[in-house]
Amino acid sequence: MVSLLQRAKRAKDSQDFSGRLVTVLKPSDVASEAYRTLRTNLLFHSVSDAQRNIVVLTSPGPREGKSITCANLGVVLAQAGRKTLLVDCDLRKPVLHKIFGHRNVQGLMNVLAGERDLQEVAHEPLENLEVLSAGPMPPNPAEVLSSYHFAEFCDQAREQFDYVLVDAPPTRSVSDPAILASLGDATLVVVDAQNTRKASVRKAVRDLQAVGANVIGTVMNNVKGYREEHPYYAYYTYK
Repeated sequence: MVSLLQRAKRAKDSQDFSGRLVTVLKPSDVASEAYRTLRTNLLFHSVSDAQRNIVVLTSPGPREGKSITCANLGVVLAQAGRKTLLVDCDLRKPVLHKIFGHRNVQGLMNVLAGERDLQEVAHEPLENLEVLSAGPMPPNPAEVLSSYHFAEFCDQAREQFDYVLVDAPPTRSVSDPAILASLGDATLVVVDAQNTRKASVRKAVRDLQAVGANVIGTVMNNVKGYREEHPYYAYYTYK
C-alpha cells in the first residue's frame, strides 16, 4: 500500500493536489509550523468554549486555499493525537479526495442516503485522521445540507471525533457555506493575501454572522515575500 508520504512526494511536481500537503512532505518547514500555530489557536478556543469541535472552513471566492488549509490542519491535529474527521461538503466542486490521492466514488452522499456507514467509506491516510469524500454529486446540494439527515450526521460525528473539519464552498455564489456554518461550532475564513479584496472578506464575514455563524478568525495565505512553493499562513482571531 502506498503511504500518504509516498503519494505526496510523487505528486510534488505534478498537478496532483497531494503535493500540497506540506505538513506531510516537510514537517519541519516554516509553513508546517504555521499550521501548528493555527492548531494551537484552535485548541485554545476549544478549551475556552466547550463543544467547539465542528469547524467549517470557507473563503470569499474560489482558489484561495481553503481545501489545502483544511487538509493540512487536519494532518497536524491528527499528529497531536486528536481524532479528526475531514468532510468534503463542497458538493459542487469537491477536491479533498484529490489532496489525499483517493477516488471520489463513495462518500458523504452515500452515508446520508443510508447506503453506507461512515466507517465503510472514510479513508484513513494517517493515524487519528479520517477523510470522507463528497461522493456522487447531488442535483440539489443546498437541500441536502439543510436536511435532517445531514444535521443528524453532524451530531453523530461530533460525538465520535475530537475535531470535524468541514471543507465548505466559497461564500460568493452559493448558500451552502452559510448553511454549513450555521450548523457548525466555529468557522474559519481563508483568504489569499495577494488577490482577496478587503470588501470581499468583510462581506463574507457579515453574511456568515447573519445566519448565526461563530466566525472565530481568518487564515491568510500567499503572503508576499515568502517562498512561492510554501506560502506563509497567518491566523487572525475575531475573539
